[in-house]
Amino acid sequence: MGKPLLYLDVDGVLNPVFPHPDGDFDTHTLLGYSVLLSPRHGDWLRELADHYELVWATTWEERANEHIAPLLGLPELPVVVFSGYVPQPGDPRVPLMELFSAAKWAPILRHAQGRPFAWVDDCIPPRLVRRSVLRADRLLLPVDPAQGLQREHVDRLLRRPPSRAWPNPWAC
Repeated sequence: MGKPLLYLDVDGVLNPVFPHPDGDFDTHTLLGYSVLLSPRHGDWLRELADHYELVWATTWEERANEHIAPLLGLPELPVVVFSGYVPQPGDPRVPLMELFSAAKWAPILRHAQGRPFAWVDDCIPPRLVRRSVLRADRLLLPVDPAQGLQREHVDRLLRRPPSRAWPNPWAC
């Protein structure tokens, strides 16, 4: 079995709204927007790539490979396409109040095709986080958009990557 997938958002995760002054962020103008990126995030993502297959799960879509990846020292990554996604039979039902915040959920599930995955985003509905807590094959990790990805998130991803089977707590 290959590595679990790690779905990454950009805005609010790698591009925080109010980063800590010691965060070592550089301002870039990309597609007419100011984007704050930290080389530290690139280091952390390369570290995570030893344990996960990184995948862009951002409205930047393929533009993340063109503009974000080179600035973080990342190779081209697979991309989940959200624009133009048409709901399909079998997609999970989403409550009306979560239509915006859960818009990525069905495309991510379809992309994963049953593989274990983690999803790091600043806009994951709490209901989805709660429902995924007891699943060994999923780790949904909400990030505060003000601060973005922190070392504690990376450590949590490294501590318990999603897997197909529950670990046996009694095994030596």
